[in-house]
Amino acid sequence: MDTVTEAASRPTILAVDDSPENLWLISGLLKSRYRIRMVNSGEAGLEAAGTEPLPDLILLDVMMPGLSGHDVCRALKASPVTRHIPIIFLTAMAEPEDEKKGLELGAADFITKPINPPVLIARVATQLQAKAAADFLRDQNAFLENEVQRRTRELTAIQDVTIHALASLAETRDNETGNHIRRTQHYVRALATALQNHPRFRSQLDDATIDSLFKSAPLHDIGKVGIPDSILLKPGPFEPHEFEIMKTHTTLGRDAIQHAEDALGMPVEFLAYAKEIAYGHQEKWDGSGYPQGLAGEAIPLSARIMAVADVYDALLSRRGYKKAMSQEEAVAIMREGRARHFDPDILDAFLGLLPELERISRQFEDTSR
Repeated sequence: MDTVTEAASRPTILAVDDSPENLWLISGLLKSRYRIRMVNSGEAGLEAAGTEPLPDLILLDVMMPGLSGHDVCRALKASPVTRHIPIIFLTAMAEPEDEKKGLELGAADFITKPINPPVLIARVATQLQAKAAADFLRDQNAFLENEVQRRTRELTAIQDVTIHALASLAETRDNETGNHIRRTQHYVRALATALQNHPRFRSQLDDATIDSLFKSAPLHDIGKVGIPDSILLKPGPFEPHEFEIMKTHTTLGRDAIQHAEDALGMPVEFLAYAKEIAYGHQEKWDGSGYPQGLAGEAIPLSARIMAVADVYDALLSRRGYKKAMSQEEAVAIMREGRARHFDPDILDAFLGLLPELERISRQFEDTSR
């Protein structure tokens, strides 16, 4: 290693003392081992401590004109930039109370004046070793935290892609459009977010729950994969026996998600909501829906929210058996379903979001609508 490289790799020590004699003594004792920076006031010390490259250790006089060493220490420990730099106080104040105050301020050690050279050299070496170990642990922790965040982002992305792939697979067999799942997903999030302020729903809709609802909403019609094409793609109205088969998509969807969760061997929060939505989004507030004929709050909240979003999008969308409705026509039909098809409070919140819903509809519009 050449001389310049060796010097650059040495730890840097900042010495802050208003006594020129002490500064030159410190420099003489330590300059062969370390890079030394010297300033003669607390104000200059505070500025130098925050200047790159940051010092690895600060030797700080306590009694100085202007900012005292205690003042400087207090400021350095309050800053995220300098709080991890160890400070050794240089002081003639050797009473226990003086030491107690310094330690409470965050000092790592004390050296009493007049400075004893072997003590100074040993204390500096000890604190630099401790700092090197602490820096290593912080770097390792930061690396591990970043790695966990990276892997979490990867797993979340894989999970989201898988969900959309499965939902899109169901829609390739249906008359519905590819962006139906995206529109309803965003309708669900907008509605659930609005309901956070409603006293009936506030306790059930924290941010994590809304994220899970958003993630699980695309799976609401996954059971349609199991419906025969002759029924699923029929352009006209169903015969009674055909409708009975069509209704089984709710049970098929729930069971498919349950089988996936069983294979995983552990419960997954968003899959619990996915099962509720797949099984219950065709239930109606007055009990006239399917598959169970549940009424009122017996219908899971997730399914009640999905029902509003799903019907709204279906009304606005063109299908093989119907034309797309206008916003006004769709809203009129939704109002007729208040307290019959839909939870009245959920529908009221939904109708209060019409400008945002129109924006979502335009954002995810597709040509087949």
